[in-house]
Amino acid sequence: MYIDSHCHINFPELSARIPEVLAKMAQNQVTHALCVSVDLPNFPQILQLAETYPHIYGSVGVHPDYEDTQEPSVDDLIRLSDHPKIIAIGETGLDYYRLQGDLEWQRERFRRHIRASRATGKPLIIHTRAASADTIRIMQEEGAGTDAGGVMHCFTESLAVAEAAIAMGFYISFSGIVTFKSAKELQAVALAVPLSSTLIETDSPYLAPVPHRGKMNEPGWVMHIGEFLANLKGVPAAQVAQQTSDNFFNLFRLAKDQAHG
Repeated sequence: MYIDSHCHINFPELSARIPEVLAKMAQNQVTHALCVSVDLPNFPQILQLAETYPHIYGSVGVHPDYEDTQEPSVDDLIRLSDHPKIIAIGETGLDYYRLQGDLEWQRERFRRHIRASRATGKPLIIHTRAASADTIRIMQEEGAGTDAGGVMHCFTESLAVAEAAIAMGFYISFSGIVTFKSAKELQAVALAVPLSSTLIETDSPYLAPVPHRGKMNEPGWVMHIGEFLANLKGVPAAQVAQQTSDNFFNLFRLAKDQAHG
């Protein structure tokens, strides 16, 4: 069995065909998925999906790319995460790739998410792009790994960044990017990161893995990422499936019998 630790099935591209998306998950032995929040106005969609389907979980948070949106307070995040199916805070973090100028507001937003995570004990989902030094620095300053830990999602940074995050109790999650022929440096990182610290994700509807690259992504295709990592590491696919699933249950504090709905 596989678990998609990060997807956006509430986005219009996928929400319009939820029954088909869930059927493809079952067909490919993808037993659970975490639908990740990127802003507060659309959080109710995530909550509804999580409440409707036993094997779908949700998070609450505001993505660093969302500049003109409702700004979350620590109290907002604590309040909205107070639900058994909302198992994480985020996605949050820093992204200096798309936005320019004074990004202090982004760093302050990130700090609020970390504080909410520590207050609730719910793990962080961290996005970092072209901002790894500040991301790790703020994680360290705010004690991001102290109470809940979390995951560095859709990881594309260096091994040094991965090791700094793992030292704080974080997992490293690989998306379809790792399957791309051009991703040799990332593949070297994935080879070095132990399976005990690894998660897999689709980030769907984006970043479809080989052999579906260029198409709309969906949670059922997370199996291709698991199989790629198995080939990369020279271990059975079943071992990657089992370890990454166990890691998911451990990080998000889900009992396996509970997690099966």
